Amino acid sequence: MSRRSALRRRVRNSALACLAATALIATVQPAGATTPDRAAGASPSPVNRAFAHAAEKYQVPRDLLVAVGYGETRLDGHDGRPSHANGYGVMHLVSNPERHTLESASALTGRNRHDLRRDTPANIHGGAAVLRALADDQGLDRAERHDLDAWYPVVARYGGAESAPTARLYADTVYDFLADGLSIRTDTGERVRTGAREVTPERGRYADVPSLDDPPSGDARLQSADYPPAQWVPADSSNYADGRSSAITAVVVHVTQGSYAGTINWFQNPDAGVSAHYVVRSSDGQVTQMVRDNDTAWHARSGNAYAVGIEHEGYVDDPSWFTDAMYRSSAALTAHLADRYGIPKDRAHIVGHSEVPGNDHTDPGPNWDWNYYMQLVGGSTGGGTPQLSFSSYDTLGQGDDGSQVKAAQYLLNEGGFDAGAVDGIFGSGTASAVRAFQSDRGLDADGVVGPRTWTALLSTGTTPLLQNGSSGAAVERLQRTLTAALGRTVDADGAFGPNTEDAVRDYQSTRSLGVDGLVGDATWGAMQAGR
Repeated sequence: MSRRSALRRRVRNSALACLAATALIATVQPAGATTPDRAAGASPSPVNRAFAHAAEKYQVPRDLLVAVGYGETRLDGHDGRPSHANGYGVMHLVSNPERHTLESASALTGRNRHDLRRDTPANIHGGAAVLRALADDQGLDRAERHDLDAWYPVVARYGGAESAPTARLYADTVYDFLADGLSIRTDTGERVRTGAREVTPERGRYADVPSLDDPPSGDARLQSADYPPAQWVPADSSNYADGRSSAITAVVVHVTQGSYAGTINWFQNPDAGVSAHYVVRSSDGQVTQMVRDNDTAWHARSGNAYAVGIEHEGYVDDPSWFTDAMYRSSAALTAHLADRYGIPKDRAHIVGHSEVPGNDHTDPGPNWDWNYYMQLVGGSTGGGTPQLSFSSYDTLGQGDDGSQVKAAQYLLNEGGFDAGAVDGIFGSGTASAVRAFQSDRGLDADGVVGPRTWTALLSTGTTPLLQNGSSGAAVERLQRTLTAALGRTVDADGAFGPNTEDAVRDYQSTRSLGVDGLVGDATWGAMQAGR
């Protein structure tokens, strides 16, 4: 088989190369041309200019630079928000205890870290500078820097993988992108292209490293004992606990906020302090197990003891990562777990990270299609509670949609005000239910869910006496209410500690209540009246 044919086969099978197939399905069209937009007659644009300038300045092949950025983030800077590994921007410049490419980029380019995190052209220059520094460290001379194939060991190091197989997984994917070519539309609508080409990467010390791209073939170390279709790549022992203190009764769905290889690498990092049992790739749904089912992965705080965690490659705010192949593969895994451990196939037991008590994450978010997923699992969409805890509560009105609308609809229904289906769509039925609720609470019946309506909605329920040291669902409900009422985040972890007491005192003071830090009838009454 030719190298080109073998490379094509890897695109179909590789663990990180899934991004190439996903891109072809969702965001990438056939490349066609072998040059960027400029050659196709389009006017230069900021991202293309940044790639061209950075490539020239740091003598990094322009298409290699694009392929690395695409493998990391699909050229989406996510508005400067960090990934799971605390990486930023389209080139995923990282700042964590083990990797400091953000700091290195700042030193190499003279740009401050804020710009490197949030400004895409600066971030691209930072990534190019780091790649060039790694190339110099690798000993690439001027001629080799013009040879795409010679950059393979540099690319493997840029990924920051702790293990050689994961480093090879990362670099192989970048070279798969180079082989096929890319045509990406960025979040600003700009088209970035690379041309397809023959590549024969010079793997160097990675040539004899076992590839995670291929299915297991006789090497038991690479195959999961719990779920035979999965690869086995163990997380670092510092990131999970041996054994369990509870029976397995739930499956928790996560989104990685990063790439497949990056997530595998992060769970192998002893400083991560997090892990999940399984990671699912975007394009073709390949599964890697990293923690045995009967050990306790650290993925969902209060849910760790009793749940199996499944991470899905991608970002919460970008639905293109959630491919049909991913849904089907993940659903098959979840159905297997449910059958093996007697987990009911309903939304009370198959839940999102955001639905586990005491968690402040939002994944899998509003773009995850729970109805379709549960249909594939072979279970029921009933029995689940939508996400209720948020770091802040938006003002909602007719025409809005999303997870906070679902929360409002659920709370209205629970209170006896018929908002209809909890579908996350704020229509006329939801508006009518809001007005009825507001009238019942003596609020302006405008059909808009603002701070006062949120306060009344979130606090609805029993009114037990709560104080420092209390814990449980009522405390979590109190903390959500305080977040809405005060306009600042009060962690909804269900534990009434000093921070919650301070928030209670602030609420009591601003509402002319007795300031004692205790939540009794007067404080509950004020909250339930929307004060």
